[in-house]
Amino acid sequence: MRILIVKVSSLGDIIHTLPAVTDAARARKDVVFDWVVEENFVEVPGWHPAVDQVIPVSIRRWRSNFLRTWFNREVRAFRQRLQAEHYDLVIDAQGLIKSGIISRMSKGLTIGLSNQTAREPLSSLFYNQSYSVPWNGHAVDRVRQLFSRALNYRYNRQLVDYGIDVSRIKDMKDMGHPSANGMNGMGHPLDKLPSVLFLHGTTWATKHWPDAYWRTLGEIAADAGYRILLPWGDEQEKRRAELIAGGNVRASVLERQTLSGLARHMLKARGVIAVDTGLGHLAAALGKPALTLYGPTNPDLTGAFGPRQLHLTSNIECAPCMKKNCIYQGPRVFDLLQDESFEVRPPCFAANKPAEVWRQFEQLIGGRIA
Repeated sequence: MRILIVKVSSLGDIIHTLPAVTDAARARKDVVFDWVVEENFVEVPGWHPAVDQVIPVSIRRWRSNFLRTWFNREVRAFRQRLQAEHYDLVIDAQGLIKSGIISRMSKGLTIGLSNQTAREPLSSLFYNQSYSVPWNGHAVDRVRQLFSRALNYRYNRQLVDYGIDVSRIKDMKDMGHPSANGMNGMGHPLDKLPSVLFLHGTTWATKHWPDAYWRTLGEIAADAGYRILLPWGDEQEKRRAELIAGGNVRASVLERQTLSGLARHMLKARGVIAVDTGLGHLAAALGKPALTLYGPTNPDLTGAFGPRQLHLTSNIECAPCMKKNCIYQGPRVFDLLQDESFEVRPPCFAANKPAEVWRQFEQLIGGRIA
């Protein structure tokens, strides 16, 4: 049985689908998956042994200049590749209009969420069969429910296995050696220190933990004997990484990473501290202990999912607001770090200060370095 999965983005949503693939592969020994995914995330599905072909799509790029893309035949080439195989089932695991269109473009019986439970109800118009999956469950379990009903099997909700074959995360040459305060090169003394990754980058302005908190946390981590690794994905994130690392001899700004390269850094690290970002879900999928800071979002529905995942949430009245722009209207919130007062924005993060974050992180990873 060959099944096409349509889950094109974002990184967290793609990772949330992996346990369902594991469930299905265990329940149906004859199943093989192909997967349509945005070109930026094409590495991830291929880490799972049950996935055969990964078919890249470029919707984000096509939107910027659709006419040029069409005349370059890129869209038509994607459609031809998609229709080269006749699938027993096509499962739209995303529930968006764009994923519904892709599902309908393929050849096979289309499956998806009902108009009452899909993120975009109109997506259900593209399915031959739809299923209602309650909204009150975590995203990982919602996808697992959809797969189990489409393929008629039961799964153990208490057992979560992302199914990543670590041996597929290979080719060490693209890891990119980190630089500490402008120095790089193999054999640096910092290489001997245990590392912790700070995942500071995220798309919503309201999800950003204050830079001053990150800097203080980096100093605490360095004093505790750790090397701090700071990845980045664009120039704005690179500037923030450099700001966090500034003056800290044990903080290193990584070279720009592929997802595989970053995954290898995670596998070598003692743990991860993150805001609500797709890379935090990658840490969970790799089984790394991770502390994630939540302000405007709700970890009960979309939080990093799996063992050794610690969620720190806000105690402010308006959180979680699920807003990209802060709606707080109360009195301004200030904090004092190194004898300097600054305003905490967004204020929902004032509940989780650096010293307490580090204390809980050390508990998560099993205590201080021996």
